[in-house]
Amino acid sequence: MGIAGRGRRIVGVWFAVGVVLLSGGASAGEPRATAIVGATVFDATGAAPRLANVVIRDGRIVAVGPKVRAPRGAVVIDARGKALLPGFFDVHTHWTPGGDPRITPAIASAYIAAGVTTVNDFHQQPESFAPRRRWLTSLATPHVNFVARMSTPGGHGADWADEATTKWVSSPQDARTEVRALVPYKPDFIKAFTDGWRYGASADNTSMDQGTLTALVDEAHKNDIKVLTHTVTLERGRIAARAKVDIIAHSLQDQPIDAETVAVIKAAGTAYAPTLAVYDPDKSGREQPDTPTRRQSVAKFGHALGNVKALSDAGVNVVLGTDAGMPGTPHGVSTLREMELLVKAGLTPTQALMAGTSNAARALGEIADRGTIEPGKRADLVLVAGSPWTDIADVRRTDRVFVDGKLVHGPGFKAPPANGHDAMPSIEVAPLIDDFERPDGRSSLDTLRLNDMDGGIDRTVQVAQVIDRAGSGHALSLAARMAAKDDPTAGVIIPLTRGSVEPVDARAFKGVRFELRGAGTYNLDINTTGGKWRAEVAAGADWTAVDIPFSALKRAAGRGAGTGPWSGDNLLEVGFAGSRGPGEKLWLEVDNVTFN
Repeated sequence: MGIAGRGRRIVGVWFAVGVVLLSGGASAGEPRATAIVGATVFDATGAAPRLANVVIRDGRIVAVGPKVRAPRGAVVIDARGKALLPGFFDVHTHWTPGGDPRITPAIASAYIAAGVTTVNDFHQQPESFAPRRRWLTSLATPHVNFVARMSTPGGHGADWADEATTKWVSSPQDARTEVRALVPYKPDFIKAFTDGWRYGASADNTSMDQGTLTALVDEAHKNDIKVLTHTVTLERGRIAARAKVDIIAHSLQDQPIDAETVAVIKAAGTAYAPTLAVYDPDKSGREQPDTPTRRQSVAKFGHALGNVKALSDAGVNVVLGTDAGMPGTPHGVSTLREMELLVKAGLTPTQALMAGTSNAARALGEIADRGTIEPGKRADLVLVAGSPWTDIADVRRTDRVFVDGKLVHGPGFKAPPANGHDAMPSIEVAPLIDDFERPDGRSSLDTLRLNDMDGGIDRTVQVAQVIDRAGSGHALSLAARMAAKDDPTAGVIIPLTRGSVEPVDARAFKGVRFELRGAGTYNLDINTTGGKWRAEVAAGADWTAVDIPFSALKRAAGRGAGTGPWSGDNLLEVGFAGSRGPGEKLWLEVDNVTFN
């Protein structure tokens, strides 16, 4: 039945001595409605806030207005004295750390508590999109758009992880090829790291030329995928706009914006997400010493504030993004802080609210589905105390939050069990991890092997490939030239499930067995939801069978080490890695990796 048909059954609601009285009813078997009554509705269409009632059924808004009445049997929420707004958007977040999925429920809860109902996650490898989407169905969570990553060799975004996480492209043909390779993963969007300026604080990365970026955007648009860019300078902002990028996802901040840059961005229809929250020099809340670095940060932030105001005044679509997940930029509350900073930049509270609702929805191509409070739209809503169109700080006074018409935060909400766990339930795993015999290049567990070298601009150069093993099928070969830095590393990771999201239960086994040859010592690494475990192994020129019992593993030192005892039921990855001196070479070959 259409929206109009549902609307005809909506009948009376009125107040008497503070009590909601209902009449009328819905057809048998129809989903129970929710009525939010007496709120001041900021619908993000451009209309002034007004007193209205909103009725929701089956995840959608079916009626809005001062004379709308609730159906009999509806769940009625008395919202007098409160403001009802569309759920907020954040078009630029990183659900970090990328290799550790444990924090996903906590991040989801942080966004929901802030009234954020749609986010873009820029941090995941495409192999993880499908299992993450499946996991999110069990959580109270905002809608998460998964964004594939593309950069240049030596570019920002290509300075950690490998090409399975961030595609490296250096020519128009290369860009088109890699966009097509991403399509089967069904990315919601693509982020292109196009600007290598590192804010004057460190050596610059490489940048993407206009021809390559134009081809990337064109190929993405042919596949109905919008493109956002990491762009932070005026020159690169003009290049992004001329390439028809959909959203510039950072502040242009190397200097005050000029008329030419404003005109090019406006003419292209490119939206602008300044991510002021990540650049705020005072975000720590602590008094900062007056140093050259501090003065530089303050100056750049001044450019960022002035530039977003100039673009807004020129009619460019300003949208809300934060870069949350980066240092000092926490999930959820940073979205609210971004609106406050937009007001600090000179936008009105109403303009800041529009940036976080309908403007963002329009830039992402989601405005037909959500982003305003109108009949037919998805019922993603936030109820707050106060009047944020007058005082933007009132966005922090969250009362209730709805996603798809379901209460996910506030009085009466009970979180699903999955929100209380730091991982998906473990699954059983077969003994064979990888014998390197699959012709499609994937592991025996149907996972994509990952290169695991050090990060930074100067990275270890390595080649991992399947080679012929004389008389015994195939084996994995790793050859590397170590970077000129302290403690360079090279390695290969074999995920135990796609995207290293779903843990496996290996308690039926005693350890890991494999065959190895090389020159020197290496590490067997096992990544778990509780951190990384390691055992040192030695190899010579001849093949040797190696058995590593789980009891021989020790906690790896450093980042990602984790805490707690070995459990055996939370394994994510098995890897082989090594380190040599700066500029030295490393090689190893491995075969027949199994649990035993």
